[in-house]
Amino acid sequence: MLGRVGWPARVTATDDRDAALDGADFVVIQLRVGGQEARHVDETLPHRFGILGQETTGPGGFAKALRTVPIVLGIAEETARRAAPGAWIVDFTNPVGIVTQALLDSGARALGLCNVAIGLQRRLAAHYAVEPERVALEHVGINHLTWERAVAVDGVDRLPELLEAEPGWAAEEVGLPVELIRELGVIPSYYLRYFYCRDEVLSEQLSGRSRAEDVMEIERRLLEMYRDPKLDEKPKLLEERGGAFYSEAAAQLIASLHSDTGDVQVVNVRNGGALPDLPADAVVEIPARIDRAGAHPLPLASLQPELRGLVQAVKAYEDLAVAAAIHGDRATAEKALLAHPLVGRFSVARPLLAALLEANRAYLPRFFEPGSKEVANAV
Repeated sequence: MLGRVGWPARVTATDDRDAALDGADFVVIQLRVGGQEARHVDETLPHRFGILGQETTGPGGFAKALRTVPIVLGIAEETARRAAPGAWIVDFTNPVGIVTQALLDSGARALGLCNVAIGLQRRLAAHYAVEPERVALEHVGINHLTWERAVAVDGVDRLPELLEAEPGWAAEEVGLPVELIRELGVIPSYYLRYFYCRDEVLSEQLSGRSRAEDVMEIERRLLEMYRDPKLDEKPKLLEERGGAFYSEAAAQLIASLHSDTGDVQVVNVRNGGALPDLPADAVVEIPARIDRAGAHPLPLASLQPELRGLVQAVKAYEDLAVAAAIHGDRATAEKALLAHPLVGRFSVARPLLAALLEANRAYLPRFFEPGSKEVANAV
């Protein structure tokens, strides 16, 4: 594929992590501990407790965070030992906000990346029939909990007229009711559907297949295609896998860090006071100016009250999730579920945690070491 487009560099595939890290300037991390089978559990186990299942938010995303954070921190430690001085870690392993928070709190030189902002920017550019670089978003919040407060096309905010004249277009893009988008006056991320329409989403999940089952089948077919050495174009089927524009976002970020371009991109980065509603050390997902020194968040106005409360609640959950993942502490894990708006009930949080830990026992040794406190009322 790269030869077909005339890319001059060399690609080396290896399953030797040390060899991959030795002397690296950039380390891109995208992994799934437990594979799609673990994702299937994330998406279905919460249903037993009347809660929607999702791989990056709610109890499913929490289970994924517990499995993932220790592994990524281990890679970061190896990166510090083996990679080039000043090497960057670019993470798009979900849940990106939690993983990036853990990386930065550990001292890693890292940025987190999501495709939500670039995906909407590309669709808006197509909607207005302009080049993507002419569209700039005021993308505010934390990973998978974001809103677009402005859509600037050639420097002019087109969001008010879009919501007035074409609210249906925006609503269809993010899977939310037109009335809600008009009332909020912003375009929410499609992940907000899990919060704003949770009952409808749960009903849909209970009556259909899990996304993990669909992805497993798509990946099986893709791997069959990739076995053909003559294949020199991305298969159309790849579009059904999800994660559109991730490759463009990653290449763009790495190029800007390397070339000191100073352009603006949406990344997961330390807040540093840019978003007044969260602590300076909190990881947020906002526009930042990218140069060789890293990402410099652009200052933003405070979140509207109806957005602020949700962001602050989920950020509190994320902080507890990081601590639980690192220390294997069951009490902290229970508090994390209590803090999450999609759980938030003691009668559910405790047995739900017991079920999540047991289902993920093979990937969570910290929680099952001798002396670790068992969760009462285990299911």
